[in-house]
Amino acid sequence: MKINDLLRKDIMIMDMKAKDKSTAIDEMVQSLAANDVVNDAAVFKEAILKREAQTSTGLGEGIAMPHAKTDAVNEPTVLFAKSKSGLDYEALDGQPTYLFFMIAVPDGANDTHLQTLAALSKMLIDKDFVEKLKQAASPDDVHALFQWEEGEPEEMKQREDSNPGNKRPFVVAVTACPTGIAHTYMAEEALKKQAAEMDIDIRVETNGSDGAANALTNEEIDKAAGVIIAADKNVEMVRFNQKPVLERPVSDGINKPEELITKAVNQDAPIFYAEESGAEDNETVKSNSVWRKIYKDLMNGISHMLPFVVGGGILMAISFLLESFLGSENELFQFFNTVGENAFSFLIPILAGYIAMSIADRPGLMPGIVGGLLAVNSNAGFLGGLVAGFLAGYLMLYVKRLFRGLPKSLDGLKSILLYPITGLFLIGLFMYFLIGPVFATINTGMIGFLENLGTSNAVILGALLGGMMAIDMGGPFNKAAYTFSIGIFTDTGDGSLMAAVMIGGMIPPLAIALATTFFKNKFTEEERKSGVTNYVMGLSFITEGAIPFAAADPVRVIGSSVVGAVIAGGLTQLWNSAIPAPHGGVFVIPLAESPLLFLVALIIGTVISSVILGLWKKPK
Repeated sequence: MKINDLLRKDIMIMDMKAKDKSTAIDEMVQSLAANDVVNDAAVFKEAILKREAQTSTGLGEGIAMPHAKTDAVNEPTVLFAKSKSGLDYEALDGQPTYLFFMIAVPDGANDTHLQTLAALSKMLIDKDFVEKLKQAASPDDVHALFQWEEGEPEEMKQREDSNPGNKRPFVVAVTACPTGIAHTYMAEEALKKQAAEMDIDIRVETNGSDGAANALTNEEIDKAAGVIIAADKNVEMVRFNQKPVLERPVSDGINKPEELITKAVNQDAPIFYAEESGAEDNETVKSNSVWRKIYKDLMNGISHMLPFVVGGGILMAISFLLESFLGSENELFQFFNTVGENAFSFLIPILAGYIAMSIADRPGLMPGIVGGLLAVNSNAGFLGGLVAGFLAGYLMLYVKRLFRGLPKSLDGLKSILLYPITGLFLIGLFMYFLIGPVFATINTGMIGFLENLGTSNAVILGALLGGMMAIDMGGPFNKAAYTFSIGIFTDTGDGSLMAAVMIGGMIPPLAIALATTFFKNKFTEEERKSGVTNYVMGLSFITEGAIPFAAADPVRVIGSSVVGAVIAGGLTQLWNSAIPAPHGGVFVIPLAESPLLFLVALIIGTVISSVILGLWKKPK
């Protein structure tokens, strides 16, 4: 099948009247419906808009490829449209869009059309070809251009690195987008073309809607200098265990191929550590994927919650400082306190809402937020909110399955009526009669236990949390410690555990910075330059600055960091230090209880970790 077999002349729009994205989509959908390409314009348009909500199909360089695969399509078709003056299609490069290829694919279609569309995506990388399309005056001109282009022999053949003496750098890549029709293959072609210009060998695996093509072999992965993942959906990652892996959106594969290839060749990427490497049975793989999914859903909630935590928490902390100087009746205190408290009140509902949305897509958002709010109102606290988020998400998956058999004529009612009412009723039922009361009891008991901790037990808990922050520097242990402390801070307003967590997260980058300054012979020149930036990152409570060093020397860097973080975390509890803000590092220390002792604990932990690292590392 040739591209011209899908590119029908009778539906082309050679002078688009639309001036913005919305009317452009309407104009193209109308042409498809008028020519019997689609049997239900509303359903097809909804599918197009759903795809646009994931990532704009305005690819940049003046090209857009909106696409959808749905039963509303009668036959695979590509509509070509041209805007002479260009319009704002929310393109990835922010520039006007002139050429449009609206791709309509029926559910259940074979993969022949996908191969054709992959070829189309690759052709549009050629700027000369795109310029000729912009100049085309009629549908016949467009067809002639594609006929000529498809008649040419393929110039960009895959170069196999079969010669053992070949010294060219070699990298591997995976490209994937949620629907796997356009971005996947455009990113593949852009990476291959750029690699050829840079005299670098590359193998690209495409994860399209028809599955993985050109699958990478273990041998290729082993010999590759680095791995590029240009994807907007999950790809199989276990095979890249202990390789430098650069993970970027698929749009970066299209628009930034030189940057990605350069970083991969130079191994300028974090080392990927799979949860399980080597051979795994099906049950193990299934178990790992379940836990990865739970972690991903939890992180989605936490990442959306953090702006409320940081903004609200710091404004509240400032208000407490103002209260100590100006009194509780001062208007400035009341302003900061009111704004901070209002932002803080959204924490648990936002957490629960976005956990549910990660599980069940947009229908899960509202039940999740309401479930989180019910957890707050019933005193179920942070733990109740976590449960509400996961419960709402899986309840909505059940609801979507429940209504799956409804007639297509009722599809429009699902998202606007059936999902919200049923989801709200179910989450309300569970939260009001079961989850709320149970977790209110658990929450009250946990808070009481923490409030009655003796000094020795508090020191142990502070040391444990501090150490967890340094174990994986932004990974699951780090996030678990931070989430636990946020929960206590949210439920009680006590920032003592926040002090342990913050100091544990500050020490790894600060210790590395100090070691690169005083043990210069143990680090390369490049590492010493990077070490300077870790002073700023450490003081700002950005633990991730230590990751490149930990990736290069995990045992020494992580081992020394954990020792100092454990000691410092314990000292914050021994000296009754507390931070009434969830982020900010050294910039919120003036708001702390016992701020000088917090600084002393930070210095002690940093120096200990730095000395251990400096003595432990071998000279370069």
